[in-house]
Amino acid sequence: MGRRQQPTARQARLGLELRKLREAAGLKATEAASLLGVNSVQMSQIESGISGVSEQRVRRLAANYACSDERLIDALVLMATDRARGWWEEYRGTLPAAYLDLAELDHHATYRHDVAIIHVPGLLQTEKYARALFGYMNPEFPSDEVHLRVEHRMKRRVVIEGADPIPYDTVIHEAALRINVAGRAASRVQLDRILEMSEAAHITVRVIPFALDDFAGAGSTMVHVGGPVPRLDTIVRDAPHGTAFVDSAAQLEHFRKLFRKVKEEALTPKQSRDLVHRLAKEL
Repeated sequence: MGRRQQPTARQARLGLELRKLREAAGLKATEAASLLGVNSVQMSQIESGISGVSEQRVRRLAANYACSDERLIDALVLMATDRARGWWEEYRGTLPAAYLDLAELDHHATYRHDVAIIHVPGLLQTEKYARALFGYMNPEFPSDEVHLRVEHRMKRRVVIEGADPIPYDTVIHEAALRINVAGRAASRVQLDRILEMSEAAHITVRVIPFALDDFAGAGSTMVHVGGPVPRLDTIVRDAPHGTAFVDSAAQLEHFRKLFRKVKEEALTPKQSRDLVHRLAKEL
């Protein structure tokens, strides 16, 4: 298979998981390369996502790595062989790669958990809210650049609004609900949208109220995207240099526990809807 100029996050994750399996088996890269009849450079390219890998080779590696987790192997095979081009590909070359990686991550997700502290989660944002947010955060952007980002964000909502939506569980701090990002009228529409979406069977919205005592998670904005098996879950974090994808086992477990803790401290879904409704009436 040919070399890729810039592997996607999904392609890089496949290579990383193959490397983890090799290391767990105690094999060197040169030994793994000999199993496939390739050289060490080619093996390095496979494990970095620069080169693709066939189903046969994934299964051969898994067998020689003594991996008996059939669900994991099948998931890795799907990652290796899925050549479908999603809607996000139309933005390749016009938006940063991270935008496309996020859309692809959502597309393959089995569920999604969000914790939002300052801003309404992207999947629940209205177009006007998103436009105001992108415009304010990037004042140097011309209007067409802002439009592309807003358009992309609106299309990403398909994962919870489309024909086959994924389970979506989000915890939103009251601060995010009270900040008038796009003015009072737009904020009312934004709160109405949250109320409307919270009624869907596959969506759960919980709110952390200001009145909650001893809440120390104010800096814990995060996105937890479920994979086909827990090992392939991904945490998305905003970092100073851009979007960061977290996939180490220890970090995944840390954020799973953190989400459970924040969710337990939040209001119930009904109490949360009541609070959002009250805030909307105040505008």
